Amino acid sequence: MTFHRTPAVLLLCSAALLAGCAARAPAPAASATPPAAAAPTYDHTEPLGAAMEGWAYPFPVQHLQFELEGRPVRMAYMDVQPTTAPNGQTVVLFHGKNFGSDYWENTLRALSARGYRVVAVDQIGFGKSSKPEIRYTFAMLADNTVKVLDHLKVGRVAIVANSMGGMLGVHFARRYPDRVAALVLENPLGLEDYVPAIPPQQTANLLKLEMAQTTTSYRAFIKSYFKDNYRPEFERFVEQFSRVQRSPEYPRYALVSALTYQMIYEGPTYNELPQLKVPVLLAIGQLDRTVFGRRFAPPEAVKNLGNYPQLGKDAQKRIPDAKLVEFDNVGHVPHLEAPDRFHAAVLDFLADKR
Repeated sequence: MTFHRTPAVLLLCSAALLAGCAARAPAPAASATPPAAAAPTYDHTEPLGAAMEGWAYPFPVQHLQFELEGRPVRMAYMDVQPTTAPNGQTVVLFHGKNFGSDYWENTLRALSARGYRVVAVDQIGFGKSSKPEIRYTFAMLADNTVKVLDHLKVGRVAIVANSMGGMLGVHFARRYPDRVAALVLENPLGLEDYVPAIPPQQTANLLKLEMAQTTTSYRAFIKSYFKDNYRPEFERFVEQFSRVQRSPEYPRYALVSALTYQMIYEGPTYNELPQLKVPVLLAIGQLDRTVFGRRFAPPEAVKNLGNYPQLGKDAQKRIPDAKLVEFDNVGHVPHLEAPDRFHAAVLDFLADKR
């Protein structure tokens, strides 16, 4: 919604024992809290290639090969069958920019346990899929997804989409309305128009910034998504990035990241929202203050952007018959931060959507 980072605070504590003075000097007060462990660096872990070879996904990964702009590509996906009596419905999951489809593990399990077939795709340019150096568009990603669904002989689907994936979900529903039974937008980008506040960026500059990332800066970035809800299990997203960065394929990975940034900037969905003709659920974490491209604008220009509590209410008014569910004390990724609440809302919404 993201493939998916806060500065580590290193507390170095040393106790100085002064020989010969212990009897006369008062003992130092015991520390109320133990020193924090140093954040891992992953310097000695095995590098990961651009296609995440060696990175475990929660379910078997399959690939569909096809041509894109005259070159062969492979699109990765997980096709998870119901673990209880099938209800005949299929849900497709769209990930955010800084994540792959593996971050949907708990959603895959929750929906399949209720009879849904669930397909989680890695879009071209992300996760275990190919990363060609091309111009990325949401139309292209939507068309690629249809190729996978056609290959699986899946027709009408519900879509659950987070962050950047929410923008793709809107484009998909507008491009293929007959194939969408319902659309869940989980803290999507695109609920406001960023372009007036965020100046355009040259791809070369974006690449330079990507190449300058460190494990520490990436951790700070990831932590910003989760606000106060960052948990040890979310460190895996930092590890994944850090190991890819140590690969000789990282420059290509970084370039593709810059190219997909341009896709988001060039493919706004704000004016598409009133045109949606499918049932929509807005699932909005109330702590979220994500602003796409915030770093490229002065604080004054973006001070009123990223207010997701208000953005959710405004979007509900602009999308015909949209339903809004708000998650208190939750940031940008409710399905990871409050999975029980999120899945309950999604399952309730999808129950009568075919």
